[in-house]
Amino acid sequence: MIIVGVDGSRTGLDAAGWAATEAALRHVPLTVAHAVPKWVCEETGGHYPEIGRWMRGGAQSVLVSARDRALRERPGVVVETVLLPGDPRSALVKASENAELLVVGSRGVGGVRGLLVGSVAYGVAAHALTDVVLVRARPSTPRGEIVVGVDGSPGGVRALDFAFAEAELRSANLHVVHAWAWPHPSGFEPADRGRAGDRSRELDELLAGHRERRPGVEVVAEIVHGHPIEVLREAAAGADLLVVGTHGRSQFAGMLMGSISQAMLHHAPCPLAVIRRSRA
Repeated sequence: MIIVGVDGSRTGLDAAGWAATEAALRHVPLTVAHAVPKWVCEETGGHYPEIGRWMRGGAQSVLVSARDRALRERPGVVVETVLLPGDPRSALVKASENAELLVVGSRGVGGVRGLLVGSVAYGVAAHALTDVVLVRARPSTPRGEIVVGVDGSPGGVRALDFAFAEAELRSANLHVVHAWAWPHPSGFEPADRGRAGDRSRELDELLAGHRERRPGVEVVAEIVHGHPIEVLREAAAGADLLVVGTHGRSQFAGMLMGSISQAMLHHAPCPLAVIRRSRA
């Protein structure tokens, strides 16, 4: 099952359309979810029954619009709708515990002007127990390419697994990018070019097993000298999907997300998949 959180915004509808395509490719059902305060879900209780009925009506309209968008995108997909009680972040995280994927729009109806990612999108990306896709700008003409950032960490390896599978599902090319620079307290500095050969061999070894398991995927792999955020943003411009892990190398224990994945929530130029290091 894939679950998509919607709120009536344009990006929420785009997320429903993206999720419908993904569900069709995976041959799984799609659940369209919308969260409202708990008291709104009470049919007869609460202090404001008339307001509750009005809000439930509005919530059902949001669900119907998103369901219709999903079915327009992929008419054959099985779609059900669900009204979730509580805060959208915690409600979506809980609802997606057994889902293959949680999809949300990058910004919702309550987005603050100037913010590049909404609080719900950030909250589910940081706390979800499953992989998350944030949908923002979808290319008007898909170029058939998945971009994945790798760094040799466990999170990067899972991101690579996901990206290979996604490229195979979509019959897309896979662009594997390793951004190479030395981190230090004030930021990043150029990498030691004398070790470029070692890094290239490490990347080839990392890809070897994936190439064997999915020989139909066309792969272009490159090592780019530069800050990972800038390198990934440039590589993903116009791509169908950018894939990153939640944590890379040199991340502090206990952090919910690594610095690179957090930055890409704000700066990814296409839909972004944030892949957990392990699935619950």
